[in-house]
Amino acid sequence: MSFLLVHVVFSTKDRAPILDAAVRPDLYAYLATIVRNNDCECFRVGGVVDHVHLAIRLNREANVAGLVAELKASSSKWLKGQSPKLTKFAWQRGYGAFSVGPGDLNSLIGYIDRQEAHHAKQDFQAEFRAFLTKYGIECEERYIWD
Repeated sequence: MSFLLVHVVFSTKDRAPILDAAVRPDLYAYLATIVRNNDCECFRVGGVVDHVHLAIRLNREANVAGLVAELKASSSKWLKGQSPKLTKFAWQRGYGAFSVGPGDLNSLIGYIDRQEAHHAKQDFQAEFRAFLTKYGIECEERYIWD
């Protein structure tokens, strides 16, 4: 048995504010379905116009990199068919994946649910930098922003 809870975050290419309120609910449902089709559990998907957050319980054999690659590739293809303005849609190359203790699941769900209010005060780059600091991850910013 295992309980591997991961907070996954990735943005649109160049943080383009292209995920409007009309497409987001269907996008979130689509992303959750991909997670579940990979025999993982999706507790929550949310975000704002330029990025998404997912709270995922991985199965014992899941590979984070593989799952995220499938999430991004499949949803990108799907999004391109949703609207003429999305025909050139792309996600950023990278992503963040942060381990979360089972006792913090409700806090993570609440955090994802409050994205609109949160980003009225802080942009995606500041949020992502805060995650890197919280988890003690050092990196050169020129490698994370595309």
